[in-house]
Amino acid sequence: MDTPTALGAASERMSMSEPRPVAADLATMSEFAQDGIISKSIVENDHHKIILFTLAAGQELSEHTASVPATIYVVSGAGTVELAGQAHEARPGMLYYLPAELRHAVRARDDLVFLLTMFRT
Repeated sequence: MDTPTALGAASERMSMSEPRPVAADLATMSEFAQDGIISKSIVENDHHKIILFTLAAGQELSEHTASVPATIYVVSGAGTVELAGQAHEARPGMLYYLPAELRHAVRARDDLVFLLTMFRT
């Protein structure tokens, strides 16, 4: 039986050649850069990429697209997720599905933590 890889304050990245279970302590991994954005890869393999993002209040990921489908899951904080020009309130527990090539942006009103999952096809 595989033992889950535990992720805490020091981020570790899954090897693409050795997919294994992961147990991630998102609260411990969440840290903020003053007036900045931090991203930490949690899982990366041939099928998925899961990244923990922390945006300090007032920061944003400007509008862009991704070549693969993705989800955004808000862990904590408040802000706005914009999907194809439509603004949605970002608050803990919200999940957004983004088809490939959808224009999207994320803005942090307060310190914001979210998980981005990309589905490689």
